[in-house]
Amino acid sequence: MVTGSAVAGISMVALGMVLTPGPNMIYLVSRSLSQGWGAGFVSLLGTATGFIVYMAMANLGLAVVFIALPWIYVAVKLAGAAYLLYLAWQVLRPGGASLFEARPLPRDTPARLYRMGLLTNLLNPKAAIMYLALIPQFISPERGHVLVQGFVLGSIQICISFVVNALIIMAAAGIATFLATRPTWLRWQRRITGTLLGAVGIHLVFDTHAPAAP
Repeated sequence: MVTGSAVAGISMVALGMVLTPGPNMIYLVSRSLSQGWGAGFVSLLGTATGFIVYMAMANLGLAVVFIALPWIYVAVKLAGAAYLLYLAWQVLRPGGASLFEARPLPRDTPARLYRMGLLTNLLNPKAAIMYLALIPQFISPERGHVLVQGFVLGSIQICISFVVNALIIMAAAGIATFLATRPTWLRWQRRITGTLLGAVGIHLVFDTHAPAAP
């Protein structure tokens, strides 16, 4: 069974990662502002499914595949880095939109909202890093079956991500209204978000070494 320190550790890591602006947050907020919180929750179900897919694949041997074929791991990280840098440019470029700035978007069906949420998370490098690099650090083979520990810790991360993102979805409209009346705050929010996205993307570009064999 997992230890209390492992639960606390993965909880803090999961909370820090979900609060850092990234592809999931941008997608969920944009859909919540354009189509309402109902669309945001459908999209959230898609991102949660993406985490479940990563958790299952990582625990059932994806890490072994990445070690055997390291170029796949590097390719996944580079694709995620490119996506983050693109999002950073969209925010920081002249005339770019803030994360919480309402803008017209085509209305999507629930099925498409779910699929896009799933795809956004599967292309999210933070998800890959979480399951392939961070969660294994909290697994102790001497405490029992590592597969069970991996699923328990992964489930904790998914629950934290779901709850925090749900709160962000419900608060998105209020935050957008607050920032709309304060242009200076809106500009700084856009700059901070874009800088964080760019910093994570650049870090991934320069940290694309393949995982070492155990």
